[in-house]
Amino acid sequence: MSDVALPTRPGDVLAGRYRLIDLLSESGGGRFWRAHDRVLERYVALHVIPEEDPRAPGLVDAARASATVLDPRILRVLDAETRDGRCYVVNEWGTGTSLDLLLANNGPIGPRRAAWLVADVAGAIQRAHTAGVAHGRLNPENVLIDRFGAVRLIGFCVDAALHGLPGGRFEVDLGDLGGLLYAALTGAWPGPSTSLVTSAPRRHDEILSPRQVRAGVPGQLDELWRAIAEETDPQARRRHWLHRRTSGSPRLDVSTAQAVSEALVEFVGDPSGMPEALAATVLPINQVRPVDLPAVSDPVVRDVDPDPVPEVEPEPEPVTEETDLPEPGADPADSIPLVTDLPTEPGMPVFGDGEDVEWLRARSTPPPPPPPFEDPPERPLFAPDPPEGQPLRRPRTDVPAPPTTVRAPSEQPLDHPLDGRVATGEITGFWPWDHDAEMQRERDRPDEDQVPGRSWLRLGLGVLVALLLLFAVAIAFNLGRGRTPLGSKPDSSSSPSSSPSSVPAVPIRGVRATSFDPLGGGDENGIEAPRAVDGDPSTYWPTMTYLQQFGPGGLKKGVGLVLDLRDVHTVTDVDIRFVGAPTSVSMYVSDSRPVSAPAGAPLAHGTAASTRLTLTPTGDATDHGHTTGRYVLLWLTRLPPVPGGFRGEISEVVVHGH
Repeated sequence: MSDVALPTRPGDVLAGRYRLIDLLSESGGGRFWRAHDRVLERYVALHVIPEEDPRAPGLVDAARASATVLDPRILRVLDAETRDGRCYVVNEWGTGTSLDLLLANNGPIGPRRAAWLVADVAGAIQRAHTAGVAHGRLNPENVLIDRFGAVRLIGFCVDAALHGLPGGRFEVDLGDLGGLLYAALTGAWPGPSTSLVTSAPRRHDEILSPRQVRAGVPGQLDELWRAIAEETDPQARRRHWLHRRTSGSPRLDVSTAQAVSEALVEFVGDPSGMPEALAATVLPINQVRPVDLPAVSDPVVRDVDPDPVPEVEPEPEPVTEETDLPEPGADPADSIPLVTDLPTEPGMPVFGDGEDVEWLRARSTPPPPPPPFEDPPERPLFAPDPPEGQPLRRPRTDVPAPPTTVRAPSEQPLDHPLDGRVATGEITGFWPWDHDAEMQRERDRPDEDQVPGRSWLRLGLGVLVALLLLFAVAIAFNLGRGRTPLGSKPDSSSSPSSSPSSVPAVPIRGVRATSFDPLGGGDENGIEAPRAVDGDPSTYWPTMTYLQQFGPGGLKKGVGLVLDLRDVHTVTDVDIRFVGAPTSVSMYVSDSRPVSAPAGAPLAHGTAASTRLTLTPTGDATDHGHTTGRYVLLWLTRLPPVPGGFRGEISEVVVHGH
């Protein structure tokens, strides 16, 4: 098969009308172009293969069949012809992002948006099936979502003919609808048609359901995909029949695309805002956005003088005497030109009392250097000895003599020890002999350093100390009478003799185990749950295998195992043995069987670094490390990695209590 007859570069014109612009893809001897219709001035999509290609007759027949379906969600066939050694089909050009690119860049989309998207595609497929036409290759590459959230299907009948597939494959379209739902929920492709999207994971040659691949997938959508797979895949019918027998779910009617669309619309409920929500997930590619430029004010209109007078440049001012020019042969650094008093020169303005402004400018000559540092005079380490006959200390002559105060003998107290010397005038001066008068002067002097409010502060501190002392006496009195510090009688039930900690804990017998999956379909390998309490460590209860770890971001928060103690017990600890590690688990105890995901702080939480973990209740909600209830919930929040994903496995659980 030769490519000589095919256009090889952009710019060529096909059939005198379609100018080729971009080569979008090329495979199997055929090429897919974006072209421009020079007659109708619009862009078109053009498939072209050699005329001698065995697919040429089927391509023209597929174009004729596709032209009979009128639906705004299907890109129409505009022209089909065999000419100049080429067979080509012209389709309507559509803008948007294909589902495979959307999944590759943004990952899986939300359940309601996924259901709305596939329901819209199923409505278009049902209209085509009613007209007797099948798409034949409904993969994510052939589903476009534009920036308004509308769905457009491309390659209707034509894409299957280009891949050498026969027409009228209605059952394949139904299976591809289930594949689109699976891909939108998980990002993987399980449909019968080929696709560039990553294939769906398998276990024992069986495709895992959406809930097994990604946590948080609603059970209603999971059952709908199972029903579509059972309807279109004979090998999956027996497996899904066993699943329905185990879960007790009824079989859904998905025999037509219309039934699939109605089931999805029922899940979505109120469709308000769904196109906008779907448009929010579209990548901003090839979208023309308006550019807002800032407002610019209109220019000022100036009057133009009809006879302008030419400006005359002023003559340069002569050098004045203020300019200190260097003499010939002198150093330029010795004489610096003085700065003129021009207002444009740099400087610091100095505002005086008047309106004149002076400028503080730099010096015209450099400042003189500072004087050199002088060494301080040398001082002797010790004072010199006084001359002969002189005292060691000389009295100070610059201090005025204190005032002399002499009391009369009648003013002295009778018992004063210095009455005789004062009376004879031997003692002069007031200190320390006239201390009473000095103290009186100190008392009469105003207290300038006294802090305002200090007396009130001292009074408040005194009252506070008195209250604390009174409170301490009251507590000591109550404790002496054998009561609590507040005076109430002590509770005899809280005495250590009646505490459950004094009773030894023993393993609780007859415990029953059931799986707990409130965030999913309610069944997490429930048939194998009793293996966790059968006393045989070689058997174990496994969770489902998840491709992603539990956590935020729309994922499932966890799964659990409910232990029925068959009576109310005081639980002291729970000994858990795992098959893999690490596994994070939280413990909750209640009187009634849990029906929803646990909320609030757990009684105990731990991560098993090995295959064994013991959880002991702690916190304010427990009494001396114990708690009472009939049901113990082991809530797994993190699973160990296994080949193909994450899975938790508990081999044995032993509950100790009273």
